[in-house]
Amino acid sequence: MLETLRHIVQEVNAAGSLDEALRIIVRRVRDAMGTQVCSVYLRDRGGERFIFRATEGLNQDQVGVASLGPGEGLVGTVAEREEPLNLDNAPAHPNFRFFPDIGEEPFHAFLGVPIIHQRKVLGVLVVQQADRRRFDEGEEAFLVTMSAQLAAVIAHARVTGSFDPDSKDDSAAARVSGVPGAPGIAIGTAVVVSPVADLYAVPRKTITDRRAELHAFRTALRRVREDIQQVADNLGGQLSPEDHALFDVYLGILDDSKLGREVVTLIKEGQWAQGALSQVMIEHIRHFERMEHSYLKERAVDVKDLGTRMLAHLQAEDKQVKTYPAQAVLVGEELTASSLGEIPREQLAGLISVRGSGNSHVAILARAMGIPTVMGAVDLPYTRLEGRQVVVDGYNGAVHLNPRPEVLQRFEAVLDSDRELSRDLESLRDLPCETLDGHRLPLFVNTGLTADVVRSLEQGAEGVGLYRTEVPFLLRDRFPSEEEQRQIYRSQLEAFAPRPVIMRTLDIGGDKALPYFPIEEDNPFLGWRGIRVTLDHPEIFLSQVRAMLKANAGLNNLSIMLPMICNVAELDEALQLIQRSHQEILQEGIETELPLIGVMVEVPSAVYQARELARRVDFLSVGSNDLTQYLLAVDRNNARVADLYHAMHPAVLHALVAVADAAMREGKRVSICGELAGDPAGAVLLMAMGYEVLSMNATSLPRVKNALRNITLAEARALLAEVLQMERAETIQERMVTFLSDHGMQRYIHKPVD
Repeated sequence: MLETLRHIVQEVNAAGSLDEALRIIVRRVRDAMGTQVCSVYLRDRGGERFIFRATEGLNQDQVGVASLGPGEGLVGTVAEREEPLNLDNAPAHPNFRFFPDIGEEPFHAFLGVPIIHQRKVLGVLVVQQADRRRFDEGEEAFLVTMSAQLAAVIAHARVTGSFDPDSKDDSAAARVSGVPGAPGIAIGTAVVVSPVADLYAVPRKTITDRRAELHAFRTALRRVREDIQQVADNLGGQLSPEDHALFDVYLGILDDSKLGREVVTLIKEGQWAQGALSQVMIEHIRHFERMEHSYLKERAVDVKDLGTRMLAHLQAEDKQVKTYPAQAVLVGEELTASSLGEIPREQLAGLISVRGSGNSHVAILARAMGIPTVMGAVDLPYTRLEGRQVVVDGYNGAVHLNPRPEVLQRFEAVLDSDRELSRDLESLRDLPCETLDGHRLPLFVNTGLTADVVRSLEQGAEGVGLYRTEVPFLLRDRFPSEEEQRQIYRSQLEAFAPRPVIMRTLDIGGDKALPYFPIEEDNPFLGWRGIRVTLDHPEIFLSQVRAMLKANAGLNNLSIMLPMICNVAELDEALQLIQRSHQEILQEGIETELPLIGVMVEVPSAVYQARELARRVDFLSVGSNDLTQYLLAVDRNNARVADLYHAMHPAVLHALVAVADAAMREGKRVSICGELAGDPAGAVLLMAMGYEVLSMNATSLPRVKNALRNITLAEARALLAEVLQMERAETIQERMVTFLSDHGMQRYIHKPVD
């Protein structure tokens, strides 16, 4: 059964549309289980009905016609209960509903299992038989396993199936979840960026000049044939007859008139050559991959290689200057920083990346540039989006494809409100962040790029609470030298002088990997990262600290912060290395002060040892993003569990209170540099806890300043005392929404739009 399961999932994955995927499921499951009927019911877009979408064994004319509501009939009962229903005589069940036209009359045995994806019931998978019998445990287990395996495939196919490139149906709207990359709303036209010569990433486009596309395809075909023949000729004397036969296989595939005919047919139907080639080649690759015989299966590799070669030739011919729409939303499987430079900044409205996280280099750059971004949108049918209207919800990490008019109207209202708010907040730039009862709270920024500097100063930043030194490392193909680092750090320190700049030592690992220093681990977030890497490689740590100290000479606005400290032993070792670096600098004749040194509190052990850590350093700074995900065991960059990531979870708030209390008891300054600090509601609670500096991205700074200037410290403390008694993150969130609304700050509330 395991092998059967694997083959079915493989076939469904290869389906070109949702309907095809459903047809494969019902046919293959019926055959595998030896039943007379297999059907699939899927929940409609409104979530109100379960539509009869595919069947083997019942009336095909009723597909897309028959439907049931939640709790209605046996299918509705399975969906409502979210558990299997196994009956030997279905018509005798009190919830049975007879459909006269569907053709169920002869069948008594019934087994239905829910299809659940990310806690939502997508549909019901049903098998039926004429015999009056209960399906045995093995059969039930197989169908449950099949349903679980197919849930994600159906969810993805459902989104993908909504977008027929030739369809103008306005109902083809969908919402795809990802993770927030950079805050804000963008409404624009999708521009798909495809990597060089990747058959699976070619966007679909329609063309009018079919003759030119046919010529381009035939030229690419001829050139690849010449390439293969040339390679064979060059190696002719070194190859055995058996080896030479492999090149004959390649040439035979190229000469296959069926393959070429299929591509030509698609081009004549209006597809561009690259898209037609991609579609045909992928179909042939999947055909070979499904074959049982190992020799034939290996031919998939040959077809893929040839297809990639032809695509490379087509791309080389297609180097004309590209024009972009006025509001372009860049979409790709894995966007890079270099891809941002392809579009003029004034035309770039937003970014969507299928892969990547909020800590990806492109997300960091997007935040610096103020470009709304969604990362990790794994279910996005990105190759089909060229020219489509999309909405990027960077606040909630969601993408709306071909949004309905009412949804678009709501987002346009949010966008207008954001613009109006930005204009209103410009006057706050030179005003202090001070509450109505006179409490002063400095607001710093998180930086990592040169682009951050101007934007941060324009927003009235009073200093840098987190300078990510790993960003310059990510931009290179090797470790930067000590002198290169000194120049980078000096420019940051000079730009903000005399304002303080807190530089975090190299923090790589987790989702921040250097291409020239790969760290391959099964569980990177619990592995070799942060201070662990640099203590194991003191040469990297010493060089970086020396560069920082040299850069600080004559400015004296540097502080150094150590990431991912888990215990006092790590801290003591790092402090010794910093002292050693300082002594070496002094011996070189460079007069520079030993800067303030702090610890990032990012892991639970640091929360419990906060007082011990504080005694050894000058300040503590909470990295609330990592602390939250470690406390809750939730990877915030994983779209499947991102909704479990609650920065206002009671456990997180109590941990933050504990850190602030520990620092204050030791007479040390305490700050925070996570996303919670940039949330106006979170900033209110952090101020009440006693945090002395809040550090955030530059975009959030005016909003936080305005929020804190409109309340009193006494109000914030009363609110904190209230929420610390609450047991659920949702309850706390609701109370914070009420608090902001009561103080006239409804515009800071960004709820998801469905």
